Amino acid sequence: MNTPEQVELEIRLDQIFSPVYWQQRKIFYEKQPDATHARFVHYTSADAALKIITSKRIWLRNVTAMSDYSEVRHGYSMISAVFQDPSNRDQFIQAMNAIVPGAAEEAFRLFDNNWNDISLNTYITSVSEHDEGEDNHGRLSMWRAFGGQTARVALVFRVPASLLNAGILNLVFSPVAYLTNAQVRDQFKEVVTNVRDNSDFLRTLDAEKLRLQIYNMIVAGVTCLKHEGFREEREWRLIYGPNRWPSEFIDSTTEVVAGIPQMVYRIPLDAGKSSALNDFDFGKVFDRLIIGPTQVPWSMVEAFLRALESVGVPDAIKRIVVSGIPIRT
Repeated sequence: MNTPEQVELEIRLDQIFSPVYWQQRKIFYEKQPDATHARFVHYTSADAALKIITSKRIWLRNVTAMSDYSEVRHGYSMISAVFQDPSNRDQFIQAMNAIVPGAAEEAFRLFDNNWNDISLNTYITSVSEHDEGEDNHGRLSMWRAFGGQTARVALVFRVPASLLNAGILNLVFSPVAYLTNAQVRDQFKEVVTNVRDNSDFLRTLDAEKLRLQIYNMIVAGVTCLKHEGFREEREWRLIYGPNRWPSEFIDSTTEVVAGIPQMVYRIPLDAGKSSALNDFDFGKVFDRLIIGPTQVPWSMVEAFLRALESVGVPDAIKRIVVSGIPIRT
């Protein structure tokens, strides 16, 4: 786990190199009744939800197998458009060269050399910001978007802010930015200004740390930029690169999803696996379960009640809600 000093360093670097993501994280957590936690929801099929509960594992799926075929590619095209502009590229290189000569060019080469791995071996789990007003019914657009024609469920979690910079699972946990090309260029200009304004601080850092920070900034842009038309999803992503940031706690398995065999990685929400995971145990982070529109709600209530009780969730019956949204199933 990162020390408090390391956490503070990561926060400051995020403010400099990833201002749009930093602001979104800050705003969402600060508006919570308890700013140390925020509530997120994972809309999925009832079958997948039952597997999450009973195994105390959340699946990370390959971006190439996600429902949005443009995952990662969309962000890549937007970031590429910025850096392919000679003026933009030169501004950034000059700002970084004033701190560590060659750092930007080396980071660009590192990204180019790892692009195949980033595009083909990045695994994500998507969650959505959850508001108190959605506690009883969930969000209509999300019921329509996820789970297909199968029975659907929303799992609501209280996620500790410590997950953002804990360094325990080697995951990136970040909001998605729904930006236009013009907004991406504006964010780039803000990063250049931030680098210049914080040059004295950045000179105190190890050169390799700076190169990796630039590289991570580009990877974050590629993996967390999404078309503005998806804005209502209010998505955050848990991102894992098994070749780039392997974790001793995250294992893999082969599963069949919608008839397609594929590798998935599994995030353990299980303190029994290690005391380091105490804050992320399923019983601690689970908030409620919302059963989506269905013709058999009470059968599902009984099944999920038994599953939640089997993993030690207290007052489980009080945490199950049946959505009253009257849409066809």
